[in-house]
Amino acid sequence: MREARRVPIQRLFVIAPPVARLIRKERGGERVLEGYFPGQTQRSTFVQIEETRSSLILEAGADEASEERADLPPAHAQALLTVSQGQVEYVRTSLSIGSHEIQVLHFVRPGPLDLMAVASTSEGGQDLHPLPWFGPEVSIEPAYQRRRLALEGASESPEVDVTNAALNSLLDLLEERFAAWPPQQSETTSEPAADVSPRSAAPVPVPENEADEDIDDLGIEDAVIRELARSLQPRQR
Repeated sequence: MREARRVPIQRLFVIAPPVARLIRKERGGERVLEGYFPGQTQRSTFVQIEETRSSLILEAGADEASEERADLPPAHAQALLTVSQGQVEYVRTSLSIGSHEIQVLHFVRPGPLDLMAVASTSEGGQDLHPLPWFGPEVSIEPAYQRRRLALEGASESPEVDVTNAALNSLLDLLEERFAAWPPQQSETTSEPAADVSPRSAAPVPVPENEADEDIDDLGIEDAVIRELARSLQPRQR
């Protein structure tokens, strides 16, 4: 079967390996193999082997942003993969927020790399507001395209810190606590905030009898200290 479709605009982000691992643990993933052939002007071809489907894909250039996909028998796809110029292997995990589709890609070949691809319906993808667990955006960097990874290998990816805000945002997504992008912020109440400025504490009155007892105790302690000091002085012979 042959099908043609327009490829949606995608934005790519590098994500931290622990974040990608947590997503795979919670949502699983699908192993994907791709073999790429030498490209021509504005056109490129690769074979893709998924768990339930094998395809030969013809991609048009960036100006057209479209692809044609033809189904292949698994044996034919494996044969094409063997003679391809370069390959990538990754685990793909799919998520969604509202109408947006997210694909988390954990590359194991040609080198370790964790990317997140977000499909956007708007021109330029300007409707996407990165969530706290997103790392640096690499949408326009050729080194992070799958074709470049297959043919030239993986370059060193930037380190991404995992903060408390990032972890909480990811857990909200995995636990389906929000269904819109960006997440709706909690409404703030119009009540005035409580005054938490420090104030000097008012002195607590001490009853006269308790004050007298404290004074007497101090007097007794002084007397005991003086007597102890005299006892420790060397005696004159």
